Amino acid sequence: MATNAPDPGRRSERSRLAILDASIALIGELGYDNVSIEAIARRAGVGKQTIYRWWPSKGAVVLEAATHSLDPVVAFPDTGEIVADLRAQLTGIVELIATTGFGATYQGLIAAGQSDPDLLRALFEQIIEPNVSEFSRRITVAQERGEVRADADVHALRDLLYGVIEYRLLHGMPITPEHIDAFLRITFEGVR
Repeated sequence: MATNAPDPGRRSERSRLAILDASIALIGELGYDNVSIEAIARRAGVGKQTIYRWWPSKGAVVLEAATHSLDPVVAFPDTGEIVADLRAQLTGIVELIATTGFGATYQGLIAAGQSDPDLLRALFEQIIEPNVSEFSRRITVAQERGEVRADADVHALRDLLYGVIEYRLLHGMPITPEHIDAFLRITFEGVR
C-alpha cells in the first residue's frame, strides 16, 4: 500500500537521502518501469531490506523521492509582483524537469497510479495539493494587493498555468523558461 508511512525514527538520514537521490537518478536514466528496488539499493549503497523496511513499495519510495525533489521549488517567493513570483516558481519546476530525472519520475508515478489508486491518491496529497494550496495562498495575496482582479477564477488560472506543464511533460514535449514566459504573458493579460 503506497500510503503507509515509513518509520522515520528507524532511518539513517544519509541512507534515506542516498535512496531518494538514487531513485530519481536511475529513473531519469532507465525509466520508471526499468528500475527495481534492488537497483535503487545498489546505487544508494544500502541493502534492499533497508528500503523494504522503510517503504512498502517502489511507488512509495519514488513518491517520497519526487516530493523531496519538489520541496525547494514549490514555495513561492513574494517580491510583490505576482507574475515575477509565478515565473520564478514555474521556472524552478521546469528546471527540475530538465536537469534531473524528475520528469521521468513524475511520468512513471502517474502511469503507475493508473493501476494503484492508493499511489495516485498519495501523489495528489503529497505533490499536487501542497502546490495548489501554496498557489491559492499566493494568488489571494495578489488579489488583496490588486495585482489580480478580485473576481479572477483562481482555479482556472491554476489549471492553465500548471496544466500546460503537465500536458507537455506527460506527452514528452519540451518545456522551457520561454514557454513559461509566453504562458504567463497570455494568461495575465486577461486577468489584470
